[in-house]
Amino acid sequence: MKKGLGEIERMLFAYMQMRGQTMLRAGDLIKPLRLTAPRERNLLSRLSKAGWIARVRRGLYLVPPTLPLGGKWSPDEILALNTVMREVNGRYQICGPNAFNRYGFDQQVPTRVYAYNNRISGERSIGAVRFTLIKVADRRLGGTEEVTTSEGLVSVFASRARALIDAVYDWARFNSLPRGYGWIRLELGKKRVAPADLVDMTLRYGDIGTMRRIGVLLEAEGVEERLLRKLERKVPRSTGLIPWIPTRPKRGRVNRRWGVVVNAGA
Repeated sequence: MKKGLGEIERMLFAYMQMRGQTMLRAGDLIKPLRLTAPRERNLLSRLSKAGWIARVRRGLYLVPPTLPLGGKWSPDEILALNTVMREVNGRYQICGPNAFNRYGFDQQVPTRVYAYNNRISGERSIGAVRFTLIKVADRRLGGTEEVTTSEGLVSVFASRARALIDAVYDWARFNSLPRGYGWIRLELGKKRVAPADLVDMTLRYGDIGTMRRIGVLLEAEGVEERLLRKLERKVPRSTGLIPWIPTRPKRGRVNRRWGVVVNAGA
């Protein structure tokens, strides 16, 4: 596409700016710009391929609030994610590496956005923004906090305590063990999370393996017995043992209370 905008392209941006809208659907321009459906489709396709607007899905686009300098534009991560979730009437929470970075557990800045949600699973790209969308049951959504961006957009993040539990629960996806244990110890030591909150998050959003591993850690950290018993009551008795660090050989001290082979210091 040529660098400059033609008359019809300028009319599109002027129309969207006049209406104060950033979301554009196929068919929205037919009457106001007096276009045929094929001509509108061609216009949107050209602008999307040239990077002037961002395609969310077939027939749905995001348009910059002002003309982008240099002609290239990509939506804000939160605008893109909120748009996707609104379209499918879904709930989400940003999780994993993004939450780990937000709370200072990990200094590495993720190159994509990870989000648990109750509608979509898979990889998505909108403009330059890349997503890993992880579909979960409704009951696994929660333990969140809302964050307002400088542009006034509201995003939903896993809370500090929930992010720590996700590091143990979803260790394979996020490659977060054994690092996650160190994060939990540090957060407890600095009193940025309370043991009771970790137990509550584990019971609500963990599985049996998570309960066992968190139990070993909290016991080693000297957490009061009443909280350990609260967790222990939900762990069924079993002769099967699981490794504390799943990626390492199952060799080490056996913690019979939690049914865990402690294959690293705890």
